[in-house]
Amino acid sequence: MLFCLTCFLVINKSLYAASYPPIRDMNGTGLAMTSSEYATKIGKSVLDNGGNAIDAAVAVGYALAVVHPAAGNIGGGGFAVIHLANGEDIALDFRESAPLASTKDMFLDTKGNIIPEASTIGYLSAGIPGTVKGMSAMLDKYGTKKLSELIQPAIDLAENGFVITDRQAETMLEAKKYFEKFASSKHYFLKQDGTTYRGGETLVQKDLAKTLRLIQKEGESAFYQGKIADLIAIDMKNNGGIITKEDLANYKVIWRTPVKGKYRGYDIVSMSPPSSGGTHIIEILNTIENANVKELGFNSAQNIHILAEAMRQAYADRAVFMGDPDFWEVPLSSLLSKEYAKKIYANIQKAQGKAISSKNIKAGLDTIKQGVPKSMKEGNHTTHYSVADKWGNAVSVTYTINGSYGAMAAVQGAGFLLNNEMDDFSIKPGAANLYGLVGGDANAIEPNKRPLSSMSPTIILKDNKLFMVVGSPGGARIITTVLQVISNIIDHQMDLGKAVESPRIHMQWQPDEIRIESFGLSKDTQNILKKMGYSLTELPDMGDVNAILRDSKTGIFYGVTDPRKEF
Repeated sequence: MLFCLTCFLVINKSLYAASYPPIRDMNGTGLAMTSSEYATKIGKSVLDNGGNAIDAAVAVGYALAVVHPAAGNIGGGGFAVIHLANGEDIALDFRESAPLASTKDMFLDTKGNIIPEASTIGYLSAGIPGTVKGMSAMLDKYGTKKLSELIQPAIDLAENGFVITDRQAETMLEAKKYFEKFASSKHYFLKQDGTTYRGGETLVQKDLAKTLRLIQKEGESAFYQGKIADLIAIDMKNNGGIITKEDLANYKVIWRTPVKGKYRGYDIVSMSPPSSGGTHIIEILNTIENANVKELGFNSAQNIHILAEAMRQAYADRAVFMGDPDFWEVPLSSLLSKEYAKKIYANIQKAQGKAISSKNIKAGLDTIKQGVPKSMKEGNHTTHYSVADKWGNAVSVTYTINGSYGAMAAVQGAGFLLNNEMDDFSIKPGAANLYGLVGGDANAIEPNKRPLSSMSPTIILKDNKLFMVVGSPGGARIITTVLQVISNIIDHQMDLGKAVESPRIHMQWQPDEIRIESFGLSKDTQNILKKMGYSLTELPDMGDVNAILRDSKTGIFYGVTDPRKEF
């Protein structure tokens, strides 16, 4: 496949100029923005050759499964939010689900204590993968090209290899001790002498190429009923995992209604449960809409105070109310209501400029009734990419294997890593997961249930027309990352590049602290926040946003990738 390199032109001036300049769609076919240059070019090539946004999203999804092994996947799952040119908005849930042999206490010892790494490392930590069915579901319903064509660039990259970046080399070195635990992972991701790949070296994945060829020839059935399913089931049985061929054969994607909200004249369309992302982005936006955010100023102490308290309440609500809607009643209408947001804002105002202790925060402010279990219906590491085409279709996809390199265990003979998504369940009420998030019964492990997620693929409309496609990886920080990019654009009227590169903060209720980035806040601002009662913790940069913005006057698309490259 030939790539049109001239389609990517850096814009140095105009409204969309920035210190981290966006890419402009020069030939009017649309843009695909991903965390990999290889995948971005593949997506753009599909658009340039007459494919729509859904076609490009599928090609990108498979490409990332090759060139972004820490997160891109066919061994995980995720969510897609789709906006069609006819105005329809749809959400696709291809999230991993718990195997039939799962139990509520499967990661606890006989004394009820959490078994270290049981839910994060190895075959037992894996949920049933959904990505392959998710890609096919999108393509079958809304695509225009054949899977055999769209998957070929990924096969070529796996067969012939791709060049490892310096950042990928760093992450592989960090994962080395875990790769060494599993013969398959050691074989696929370490060199013959046991050392890790360095930046500039080529990673060839012959077994993954064979797997992708099977999908190319047989479609999703190769993965869920055929040879690949056999390889997964055998590897599970040999290594203490519990996913069976029955689990794979019974897996289904679910078409859902996205959550929607309005913010200062813009329509927010985002992912519904079992993702908490869209719900709490809208809840926080509803809350800060009561303040004059622009007048308070970007990252002023008072602005951060309001933002942090809105985040704090949202994450407290997440811990109690959110779960798989097929198993638990989620009070969406209450959480998304403007009236509830006004109560949250009133509570913030009542604090008179002081931090509210997390121990004093009550989920729903004691005004929302907790859901109850439903009977079962019959029947981070994460990456995000954004796609928009010339016809007005857009796709926002966030998919994951949870932690970086997932379970660290690759399927022998198939060449791909498994997810460690079982850790996203509440494996013990009140205990924090990999990302420090706590949960309760709403997110307890049950067979066929889907774990709660923070993934937040989002599309924004203005006057019923596509305005923005945005999302990010980052575990618990996904919600606040996407939220701040949206606020930067709408409230602070930043150009796209500046909105993505600007410093971020994060508050998730527990622990009771504001996470900040290095050089993100001035010492003066930090001191004011501390006097207000906040504990500040400086940790590595947050997020890896890929976003597209459409200029409403010219119709031109601008795209940005995050300079942070968190993963």
